Amino acid sequence: MTTKSSGSPPLGAPARIPSLPGLGTTWYERGVRYWLRRVSGAVLWFAVLAFACYIALALHRSFRGHLPSGVRMVWDWAQVVVSCVALVWGWVVQRRGHRRDLLDPPTPSEARGRRRDRTRRSTGLALAGRILFLIAAPVLPTLLAYVVGWVLAAFTVREYPSEVGARRVLEG
Repeated sequence: MTTKSSGSPPLGAPARIPSLPGLGTTWYERGVRYWLRRVSGAVLWFAVLAFACYIALALHRSFRGHLPSGVRMVWDWAQVVVSCVALVWGWVVQRRGHRRDLLDPPTPSEARGRRRDRTRRSTGLALAGRILFLIAAPVLPTLLAYVVGWVLAAFTVREYPSEVGARRVLEG
């Protein structure tokens, strides 16, 4: 059981604050521990994405080496343009989803269930993802640009939908 560092809860606050995935009970006060959790989560995600982008560019470079020199320049510029579009598209998709989730935020138990379901789905697709990773090598930078845009938008929101849902549960 986690306890708050400030001692007793503020006047009018419930005795039990629900724990949210990735945030614990720090979301309630939004203090230093809350922001440390959010920043550390973002840093971890961006470290993983940086590694994935490095691998994607290495695979892309090996694919690109087999193209004729005239096609190579056209291919590179096409990748740059499409990757920029994908980055913006990932941002827009995430922001729209966030806005939709804020209209009907999950309760703490729903947030835990969604996280559990995402984890289950991602482990089942791990092998298929590795195979597709190699097949998609020519367009992998574009796919990762979409993911970078999506993750950037996800971590730059003021408040997560799970926090809104937990706050509504606390209010009754």
